[in-house]
Amino acid sequence: MLRLSWAGFRDRWPLFLGAAVTTCLGVALVQSSLLVLLAVAGLRPAPGASALEATTLAAARETGVALMGVTLGFGAFLAVFVIASTFAFTVAQRRRDLALLRLVGGSRRQLRRVLTGEAVLLGAVGGLAGIPAGLGVLAVQTRMLRDLGFVPAGFAAPVLPWVFVVSLGSGVALAVAGVLVAARRAAAVRPLEALRETGSAARVMTRARWWLFAVSAAGAVALVVLAPVGGAAGGQAMAISVSVCASLAFTAISPVLVPAFARAMPRRGVLAGLAAANLRDGVRRSTSIAAPVIVLTGLVLGQATAMASFADAGQRQAARDTVADFVVAGPVAAGVPGVAVASAETEVPVVLTVGTGDLAYTETRTALLVDPTAYERVHPATGSLAALRGPVAVAGPGGDDVSAGDTVGVRFGDVDLGRLPVVAEVPAGAGGGPALLLPRALLPADLITGASEWTFVTVAPTADRAEVAARLGSVLPVAEWLTRNATAQNGTTDGVLLVVMGLGGLFAALGVVNSVVIATGERRREFAAARVTGLTRRQVLRAALLESAAVTAAGLVLGLLAAAGTLLAVLATTAAVTGTATAVVSWPLLLGVVAGAVLLTGVSSLPAAWSATRTSPVTLLAARD
Repeated sequence: MLRLSWAGFRDRWPLFLGAAVTTCLGVALVQSSLLVLLAVAGLRPAPGASALEATTLAAARETGVALMGVTLGFGAFLAVFVIASTFAFTVAQRRRDLALLRLVGGSRRQLRRVLTGEAVLLGAVGGLAGIPAGLGVLAVQTRMLRDLGFVPAGFAAPVLPWVFVVSLGSGVALAVAGVLVAARRAAAVRPLEALRETGSAARVMTRARWWLFAVSAAGAVALVVLAPVGGAAGGQAMAISVSVCASLAFTAISPVLVPAFARAMPRRGVLAGLAAANLRDGVRRSTSIAAPVIVLTGLVLGQATAMASFADAGQRQAARDTVADFVVAGPVAAGVPGVAVASAETEVPVVLTVGTGDLAYTETRTALLVDPTAYERVHPATGSLAALRGPVAVAGPGGDDVSAGDTVGVRFGDVDLGRLPVVAEVPAGAGGGPALLLPRALLPADLITGASEWTFVTVAPTADRAEVAARLGSVLPVAEWLTRNATAQNGTTDGVLLVVMGLGGLFAALGVVNSVVIATGERRREFAAARVTGLTRRQVLRAALLESAAVTAAGLVLGLLAAAGTLLAVLATTAAVTGTATAVVSWPLLLGVVAGAVLLTGVSSLPAAWSATRTSPVTLLAARD
C-alpha cells in the first residue's frame, strides 16, 4: 500500500503542492509557538527585583502563554481545515482512479490505507520543510511579542533540538487529521457509482455536512441567545465565538447556497451564461474556493467588530459613569485651592486565587488601590464602598468571576495579603477593568513605587477651572484620558486579534490559491471543448474570471452573514451590560477584506486558466490521457 501511496503522491504532486505548503506553514507555526511558549513560561524575575517588577513579569508571562496558546491552537485548526478542504477536492478529482482500484480487487480498508499513506508522505514533506521555516517564524513571533510589549525587551526563545522531532510528528498528524474524512468517504463510495458519477459519488452535500451544519448553526444561535446573560466577560467571549460557529455552518452548507448565487447572476451575454452554468454545475469546485473566503471574512470581520464594539461600549460607559473635570498623572497634593474631590487610583498586578479546594485557581489580575470615599464621588455608579476598610476587597468592573460574599487570596510579589473577604461589587464594565478594588493602605507606598497612578479631580463650583488646571500642572480632560486608557487597555486584545487576523488571512489565502490552481488545472479538456465550439482563448479566460468573481462574491456574502451573527450578539450583550446597544464596524477593514479576496482569486485564477489553455484544444481533445 505504501508503494501505491508513493506512486500516487509522485505522479500527482501538483495536486498535493498546496496542501504541502499549508502543512509546512502549520508545522512552522507549531514549532515556533511551542518554542516561544516554553520560553515565556520559563520567564523569572531577576534577583533583587521589586515586588512590582516580579508581579508585572508574572502578568506578562500569563499573557504571553495565552497568546501563544491561541496561536498554536488556531494555527493547527486552520491548517487541518485547509488541508482537509484541499485533500477532499483532490480525492474528488481522482474518484475514477480510486474506483478502478476498487474494481481490480482493492478493499475499502486498503483504499483508506493508500490515502492515509499519501497523507503521511505529505506530512513528512511538509514537516521537513517546516522545520527550517519555523526558525524564521520564530524570529518574527519573538519580535512581535517584544514590539507589542508582551515580553521584556531582551526576550529570546532558545532552540531546543527535541522540538524538531515534535515538528515532524505534528506535520504528519496535521496531514492525517485533514485526510481522515476524505479517505473514509472515498472508501464508502461504490466503484461503479464513482465511474458513472452517480449516486453517492455525485452527492456533494453529504450526511456529515448536514450534521456539521446543524450542530454549528445551533451553536451560533445558542451563543447569540446566551451572550446577553453571560455578563461582560462571558458575553464578549460568546459573541466572538458566534462568527466561528456561523462560518463553519455556512461552509458546511455552501454546496446548497453557492449554486443559488448562479441562478441569481445576471446572464447578459454568452460568457456570463457560461460562467453561471459552470458555477452551478461545478459544485465541488465552487464550494472548495468559497470555503476559505467564508472563513476569512467571517472570522476577521466578526472578531474585529466584537473587539472594537466592546472597547467603544466600555469607553462610553466609563465616560457616562465618571464625574470629574481633569485627570492628573500621579498623586495630587492635599489642600490645592479649588479642588473639591481628588480620587487617587493606583493600578497594580496581583496574584489572585479564586475558589477553594479542588475548584480553586490562581492567575495574575489587576487590582486598583483607591480611597473609598473619593472613589464613590468620582464614580457614583459604583454604589456604596463604605465597607472597603481594612483587609477586605471589592469586586471590580473586570472581576467577572468574583462576587460579594466570596473570599479570595491576594498576593503582591512576596507580600501575601491572605484570604480577603469580598464585601461588595461594582457594576461590570463592557471594556473590562480591574478585578478588585483594594484600600490604598493595604499595600505600603514603598512597595508600589513606579506603579501606574492617576488622580481624578473635580473642581469646586466656585473655583475657576483654568486656574485650578494651572495649579495642578499637566492635566488631561477626562474624555481624552479615557480614550488613551481604553487604547492602552486594549493593547493585549488588539495583539491577539492581530495574530488571529494574520493567521486567518494567510491560511485562507493558501486555501483559495490551492483550490483555484487544482480546479483550473483539471479543466483543460473543458476549456478545450469551449474553444472548439467557437470561443476564443481570451473569451474562455474572461468566463473563468467571471466564474471566479462570482464564487468570491458568494463566499463574501456568506462570510458577511457569519460576521452579522457576531454583530447581533454584540448589540444584545452591550445593551444588557451598559444599557445601550453599541456596535462599531471597521469599514476600511471590511473594504480591505472584500478587495483582498477579489484580488486574490482573480490573481490566482487568471494565470492558472492561462496555463490550462496554453495547449492546442485539438491536441487535448485528441489525447487519451
